[in-house]
Amino acid sequence: MEQATAERTESPPSAEATAVADRVAELRKLGKKSTEAAQEETWGWFKQLGKDRDDAVLDALFARGKAPKALDGPTDGILVAPLIQGILDQGLSLITSVWMPWSGKRFDAKANRGDNLLAGSAHWPAKLLWPRYSTKEVEGGRAAFDFVTRIEPGKHDPGTDVLVIDYAPVTDNPDMLIRKIRDELVEIAAGAHLGKILYRTGEDTYTNLGFFALRPA
Repeated sequence: MEQATAERTESPPSAEATAVADRVAELRKLGKKSTEAAQEETWGWFKQLGKDRDDAVLDALFARGKAPKALDGPTDGILVAPLIQGILDQGLSLITSVWMPWSGKRFDAKANRGDNLLAGSAHWPAKLLWPRYSTKEVEGGRAAFDFVTRIEPGKHDPGTDVLVIDYAPVTDNPDMLIRKIRDELVEIAAGAHLGKILYRTGEDTYTNLGFFALRPA
């Protein structure tokens, strides 16, 4: 006796998701002609979405990204859109006092490691928050909060492979806040990368604190 097979039906993509996919395709096509032009246009899109606080489009855009596999050296960074909610522990808001002078990240592709680049003015705010932790002086500012990297599916986007930027395995990092952060990064087009700042709230549950962006320095 034959058994009936239930067909899986998937909802068609929304007009918003389709528009995002179309624009990403155009940017990647542009990137084959001019890396610089595609990167600048993508960077401008990130800034506009942050200004508009268009979290739905940022989520859809992140899901269209690809895990960067050879990201190496210093990058420039911007905080695109913070999403810290008032219902969260008030201590989370302290993150912004450290990330306001944040200027990017450095990657060591061979070692699967890296760190964050901060303005020189971040030295004392960081010392006030974490008295036992010391940032490092580097050319043009300071470096802090080392991380390890790997590629795996995103916590909120299991259909998208991401570059995980994990602070927990680095025991020198402050236990308060920093070691509970899991950044996830995808490349949208031509070296323009979009990231999520995830905060661990349970054994394997995370809240998105915001979006950031990176591009080669």
